[in-house]
Amino acid sequence: MNENGLREMLEAVRTGHLGIGDALRKMKSLPYENLGFACVDSHRHLRKGFPEVIFCEGKQTSQIIEIARKLVADAGNLLATRAGENVFTEFRETFPDARYNRMGRTITINNQPLPERPGLVLIVTAGTSDIPVAEEAKETASIMGNRVETLYDVGVAGIHRLLGRKDLLWRAEVIIVVAGMDGALPGVVAGLVDKPVVAVPTSIGYGASFSGLAPLLTMLNACASGVAVVNIDNGFGAGQLASVINSVNLSGK
Repeated sequence: MNENGLREMLEAVRTGHLGIGDALRKMKSLPYENLGFACVDSHRHLRKGFPEVIFCEGKQTSQIIEIARKLVADAGNLLATRAGENVFTEFRETFPDARYNRMGRTITINNQPLPERPGLVLIVTAGTSDIPVAEEAKETASIMGNRVETLYDVGVAGIHRLLGRKDLLWRAEVIIVVAGMDGALPGVVAGLVDKPVVAVPTSIGYGASFSGLAPLLTMLNACASGVAVVNIDNGFGAGQLASVINSVNLSGK
């Protein structure tokens, strides 16, 4: 829809010939903007509640910055994942308010913070080596308007570390569990709580873990109920899914 079409639609709303609900539905399907190297879905925040997220690996920094310009202009907020420090150094020249999480390799711009949801998203890791993936999940869930707490290095090799924090597990609305090696922790956590668990297998482990395939299969075969599994090292996917679950649970929809 071009500018004239948008003006016509707004005029129809003003005169009462088009309902507000119908206008919103039309706006949610507005076309993307073609930059030549990327087709930017600048209205994704209307459909999904948050703008398109930039996956930085494989992109030139100049491309990342150009995409970010469009997204920030349209929605005010930005999340970019898998961004190296060299990318952020150049990125910050254009966006001085951008924040970088070195562990999670995320860039965030939060010019228009979303209202914080009352439900708690808890992120648990089996080991310290799983923290980078967990930090990506934390930044994702946080910028999407969720209250986030973390519980790191409480894997099954020392299960008493987890059992000593059952109060925190029970307070959470949804729990993200990040684990490599044998990937057993999500099933243990799911057996202790009555809330959904988002399991994230990581590529951490020795040879027979097959770069995350072994924990992925363990999580897919969890005998505890209420476990959803995302892809290997996909902290973003876990944070986004937890945000959706938190939103739906608290809205009652």
